[in-house]
Amino acid sequence: MIFNRRNFIQTSALATLGGIILPHNSYSKMKNGVQPVKGLKLSFEPYNLQLKHVFTLAGSSRSTTPVMLVKIEFEGITGYGEASMPPYLGESHESATKFLSALNLQQFTDPFRLEEILEYVDITAPGNAAAKASVDIALHDLTGKIMQQPWHKIWGLSAEEAPVTSFTIGIDTDEVVREKVREASEFKILKVKLGRDTDKQMINAIRSVSEVPLCVDVNQGWKDKQMALDMIHWLKENGVKYVEQPMPKEQINDTAWLTQNSPLPIIADEALQRLTDVQKTVGVYSGINIKLMKCTGMREAHKMITLARANQMKVMLGCMTETSCAVSAAAQLSPLVDWADLDGNLLISNDRFDGVKVVEGKITLNELPGIGIQPV
Repeated sequence: MIFNRRNFIQTSALATLGGIILPHNSYSKMKNGVQPVKGLKLSFEPYNLQLKHVFTLAGSSRSTTPVMLVKIEFEGITGYGEASMPPYLGESHESATKFLSALNLQQFTDPFRLEEILEYVDITAPGNAAAKASVDIALHDLTGKIMQQPWHKIWGLSAEEAPVTSFTIGIDTDEVVREKVREASEFKILKVKLGRDTDKQMINAIRSVSEVPLCVDVNQGWKDKQMALDMIHWLKENGVKYVEQPMPKEQINDTAWLTQNSPLPIIADEALQRLTDVQKTVGVYSGINIKLMKCTGMREAHKMITLARANQMKVMLGCMTETSCAVSAAAQLSPLVDWADLDGNLLISNDRFDGVKVVEGKITLNELPGIGIQPV
């Protein structure tokens, strides 16, 4: 049975998407005067990303990241997607395989019914945000290719408005930190992982070789609000522009106090997953960091940006360790945001795609249709 919802508006003559109106099934090929009935074909492949450097956060370290590479095929056209699953988020090759195997996308013969298809994907099982994002990304890639347009253009966005991206410096020894900073000399802003007792040492190591602006991600590493405020004042003096998730997400009142008194914007990361979380951050944080792997993909990320702007919040677009597939998908939204941290593909040595580029630190969107990638 085709998935359906009573409140989903269907039209037999027209399909609309992102402001573009096109004849219903105009993309289908005619054979002997009859349109073939053919559903979406989903396939997937487990893959492990190899990091160029060991990646250390406030509470963990790793040298690899499991991902699931996804394809959705329709009438000879293939859309690509990806689920990146760092262990701390609770997804794995096994969980993604189980979830994706449970989907029946062949029941859908119109890939442009994104709302209906992705609602079906979302309610199939709770959680599995990254696995759901892989389907969302592949569908956007597929439909963009059918329309022969990149998604930033479908959304009416200008590639020139894409921001610079930060480059991430993980927690490490002074020597390795300085080496990483030298390797990132083309970037206009660096993102520094903090949250341990070496925080000032990390900043001082960077400042010994570079004066580039910084942002910091504490990954919930600070527990005391007064200590956090004192640290933020010190960070501001050392060229830091904003602070991600300084305190545990459960310390809502302490974080609200910190945001009210902080000289720098405080950005929600771990405290934010999906659209329903955006309103909870209002009055607690200055802005939000949206990641496709946490919010189930491009469709929901776009809605989250709209809601955050309606609440006068800053918006950051982030990523996990990912191939150029997922990073390029997120980059399609980048002209809408204040800050971007889309460097996940630059941290790995075995990318399977060619996509968005960083030129002199700036996200540079190409004109390839869909999410702007090619498999390599």
